[in-house]
Amino acid sequence: MKRVVILLFVASFFISCKEENREDILKESSGKINHLSVIIENQLWNGEVGDSIRNIYAAPVDGLPQEEPLFTIKQYAPNLFEGFMTNSRNILVVLKKEENNFELVENEFAKPQNVAHITGSSVAEIVGLLEKHSPEIITKFKQTDIKENQRRIAKSLLDDSKIRKHFKASLKLPTAYKYIIEEDKFFWIRKELPSGNASVLIYEVPLNTIQKDTNTVANIIQMRDSIGQKHIEGTLPNTYMITQAAYSPYFFNIMMDGKKTYETKGTWELKNDYMAGPFINYAIRDEKNKRYLVIEGFCYNPSMAKRDIMHELESILKSVKIL
Repeated sequence: MKRVVILLFVASFFISCKEENREDILKESSGKINHLSVIIENQLWNGEVGDSIRNIYAAPVDGLPQEEPLFTIKQYAPNLFEGFMTNSRNILVVLKKEENNFELVENEFAKPQNVAHITGSSVAEIVGLLEKHSPEIITKFKQTDIKENQRRIAKSLLDDSKIRKHFKASLKLPTAYKYIIEEDKFFWIRKELPSGNASVLIYEVPLNTIQKDTNTVANIIQMRDSIGQKHIEGTLPNTYMITQAAYSPYFFNIMMDGKKTYETKGTWELKNDYMAGPFINYAIRDEKNKRYLVIEGFCYNPSMAKRDIMHELESILKSVKIL
């Protein structure tokens, strides 16, 4: 019996070592944020299966004023899937085979990497598996892209000691962002873009600002609009930021830094002016400090793509830690 235990220990030791060695020799994954490589036969890509993939993975991003796809998709035939193509961070492999199967593999060819495998015996089976498992796949792809964006941001960080002092929180921002307004309970931090700018707001409000068991979205909009009127003014008289009333924002209950959080995505506009753009707002319920810590990202980039800017802002906001 003792010998069996020893053999099992040795076997498990070598298996774990093999896995660790494999991780060490894996190449670094590559590719742009929000990009997806799809490995599929041309015949399937040009038919119902391809339509299903495009409808799911190139669906419009929530909260943007103009339609932009969830992922920028590049398709490759299976016989071309080799070499540098296997380094992509997010890969979807769809093949027609006898068995119906789904598998989501981490770090199969590189790291960090997700490879989703879907095989089906017919077009109907493949489409069914795509519809069933795509929410899980998209969540995983997005999480990996957020982490990758945060890794890139961490290479050159803005000093957040002021945020720590005023808000008892930390936030990882790139050095391209600069402090614009610093008040006791309100910070505005901004990065200039070639055709606009990207901003991060940090402020706190009492817990009763967002009432439970009432119209939470309406309370958040009212909160945003009061902050916008007080702090985010336009260049013309009597112009200030408000939540665009024409479209209801997207609203989710999530967890951030282990705390209940309201996530709101929508469009802002300047009252009495024509400026507008997307925003993402997180109201983090901080019971210990009897407040909501509110962090928001928004951008102004007229006539230009905004998806990747908002993804960077989301990555920044999701780095928050309450001290």
